[in-house]
Amino acid sequence: MTDANSKNQPRVVGILVLAVAGFLLGQILASLLDAVLVSVTHFRGGMTALAQLDRPPWWSNVVGLGGLWVGFAAAIYLATRRGGLPAWPDAWRVRRFDAAYLGLGVAAQVVLGVAYAPFHFKNMSGPVNHLFGAAHGAAFALLAAMTVLGAPLVEEWLFRGVIFRALDVGLTARAGRRGTVAAVGLSALIFAAAHGEWLQLPGLFFLGVVLAVVVLRTRRLLPSVLTHVGFNALTMTSLVLQRLHH
Repeated sequence: MTDANSKNQPRVVGILVLAVAGFLLGQILASLLDAVLVSVTHFRGGMTALAQLDRPPWWSNVVGLGGLWVGFAAAIYLATRRGGLPAWPDAWRVRRFDAAYLGLGVAAQVVLGVAYAPFHFKNMSGPVNHLFGAAHGAAFALLAAMTVLGAPLVEEWLFRGVIFRALDVGLTARAGRRGTVAAVGLSALIFAAAHGEWLQLPGLFFLGVVLAVVVLRTRRLLPSVLTHVGFNALTMTSLVLQRLHH
């Protein structure tokens, strides 16, 4: 990437620390918001009962995502302002045929579906059921919008726009092409591990590699956001079709 030629090298370790701190901040904020809503709604069993549910109420998932994203936003801001990450003026520039990246995301989802199919894992739909199982009507629509549009935007901004770029600049300057490959792999691993879904870890790592390569090739963030949108949209479409048939 062109950032690798910048004289102002980002503080890679510091940026990674900020990313972890933002993730933890988001988790804490989500828990605090959960506690407030548990109290307001007089949720039976309190926080202990809520934590044990396979399908928590929709409001818990909404504040969980919202709280996490606030933490991500703080990490993005601090990494840009304090971490020495170079400006990226072309990140959101629109180009012709950018919509094709939606198709790339759909294709990546199909590839993973085929790859996982022979193993017949029973809990592959666990994260989706956890997020949407108790949501219906307007609550379902809100969570769907957050999943298909919100999550790709915030996650790409942090994991590719901050973490991958910092690793790419720092490692490529030291090890050339091998550093770039390491940046792609390490950022994908961080992305996969952050989801905390170990059965889906290989698939999330694959997606992380695809998204990092998209950023590397296009030198923009918008294409990776659109790829991520396409990936999540296919999952959402499958869920909607399942509900319509029940």
